[in-house]
Amino acid sequence: MSNIYPGQAPKAKKFDVVPLIGFVILLIVTIAMLLPFGFMVSTSLKTTKEMLLFPPTIIPEHFAWGNFKELFVNEEIKFGMQYKNSLIVAIATVIGTVFSSSFVAFGFARYRAKGSGLMFMFVLGTLMLPYPAIMIPQFLLFTKLGLHDSLLPLILPAFFGSAYMIFLMRQFFAGMPEEIYDAGRIDGCSEFRLYWNLTLPVSGPVLSTIAIFSFIWSWNDLLAPVLYLDSQENFTLPIGMAAMLSSKFRIAPWNLMMAASILSVLPIVTLFAIAQKRFVQGIVLTGIK
Repeated sequence: MSNIYPGQAPKAKKFDVVPLIGFVILLIVTIAMLLPFGFMVSTSLKTTKEMLLFPPTIIPEHFAWGNFKELFVNEEIKFGMQYKNSLIVAIATVIGTVFSSSFVAFGFARYRAKGSGLMFMFVLGTLMLPYPAIMIPQFLLFTKLGLHDSLLPLILPAFFGSAYMIFLMRQFFAGMPEEIYDAGRIDGCSEFRLYWNLTLPVSGPVLSTIAIFSFIWSWNDLLAPVLYLDSQENFTLPIGMAAMLSSKFRIAPWNLMMAASILSVLPIVTLFAIAQKRFVQGIVLTGIK
């Protein structure tokens, strides 16, 4: 029953300013984070002359779309070859990390043996080892194997598992009900088929998370390519873009650098846009048993 009596005006609802303040703060932060990207797009479309103007122009007077073409036709840059090398390394790293880490994580999650907990602690302990600590022994190993100045030293470590990825997948696998595996064993499944046919098909969220992490880390890696690659034909994007600022150019080609940066960001943005839902779901599920 309404408490408003005849002749009494309804009370006006109080305006809550908290959501509005929160929206304004988020809007300011979003604009601040997009400013560098906007500057990158603007610079990538400028000519060399306009790029050197001060104060800089926000919107280019003439859109130099040829900057993107220049990256692929300039024989000194070899951007297309570097892009291909980065894709090969990143895709191979994703495949190696997903299958090797998931296989090890399945063993830690589903089987209990004497010392298995201690072994898992040792695996997690490798997370505390910084890369410079294993950089020299790893470099000597690949050099002795004759793999220096090739893409293999950037790919092969992924096929031996990653401690962080093993931890994430073990958390997910440990939460799966044991009844599923009992039913599989009754139907005659081998232990490998329990992993391949029962576990992996329902692990889409965590596998998507692992794939995105692996792709980003491999795609952005600069230290390992600098360490192992000598020939320009084997350069990946990070080392190729760093070499673009060498003395080959009379003036640092910041417009070409910004165009290359945009093209280098596209695979990561596309991958995250496609797998965003599964990525967020995987982050949540790996922390919940």
